[in-house]
Amino acid sequence: MVSPRTVIEAFLPSRGDIALELVYDTANAAGIADQPIRLALRRMVAAGEVVQSGRGRQATAALTAVGRERLDQDRLAVRLAFTQDQGLDPWDGRWRLLAVSAPESERAIRDGLRRTLVEAGAALVSTGLYVSPHDLAIVLDSSEYLVHAEATDLDVRGVTDPQAIAELLWPAAPTIAAYDAIDDAIRQTGPPLVRQLHLAEALEHALRPDPLLPPELRASPWPPAVVRRRWYDAWMALTEQLPEELLYRGWLSWPTSCPGAWQWPQAVPARPPG
Repeated sequence: MVSPRTVIEAFLPSRGDIALELVYDTANAAGIADQPIRLALRRMVAAGEVVQSGRGRQATAALTAVGRERLDQDRLAVRLAFTQDQGLDPWDGRWRLLAVSAPESERAIRDGLRRTLVEAGAALVSTGLYVSPHDLAIVLDSSEYLVHAEATDLDVRGVTDPQAIAELLWPAAPTIAAYDAIDDAIRQTGPPLVRQLHLAEALEHALRPDPLLPPELRASPWPPAVVRRRWYDAWMALTEQLPEELLYRGWLSWPTSCPGAWQWPQAVPARPPG
């Protein structure tokens, strides 16, 4: 079941508003009643993320600056995943080390930073010390509590090979398993918009635990990258069945220069049903 919040967020464009009648109708077609959508929308309005004009199904909704910033952060993972899959963001070979340094009196800030680092895909290698192959500055807003360092050589408990370090700190198996639901979503039947909602929900759940390591640190072909290609093909095929782009307008920005040169992973068979 697609969550009510996912339905609302999928329809909210980065700029402009959306008629809520379309949101409710699509949610109903996906098996979601009006009331859960209404409650989710109220929570988003109360949080200052959305502004609603009018009432009921005849109303419109639009993102506030706060809501736009939060969704933009959420969708960084989508953009990074597809950029890396297409070979457009090669790893520079540097590890980023981040140490959280905050006094006990500011424990809430310290704990919040640690959560943010883990959610951004950093791995804990020692007490208060995290490592990532990515520059995470864009998701960190308390730099005065962080110590940064970079290294081209890293030794983690005797492991020095970059791919071996990646497997030690970010095991492949759980990441690969998280993508199983995408093939299930691709096989869904029904109206194009409803199918796109299922695809969006499946991709969100797959990306949430994925550290999105650079391809250089994973086996090739990397199964999640191959599944994301199938997701992209299914998404675009459904978009072509619609009169206009309705979901994630202004958010899913695919590279448009020379698409024939995209370095997508080689196709592999989809996971069989069951």
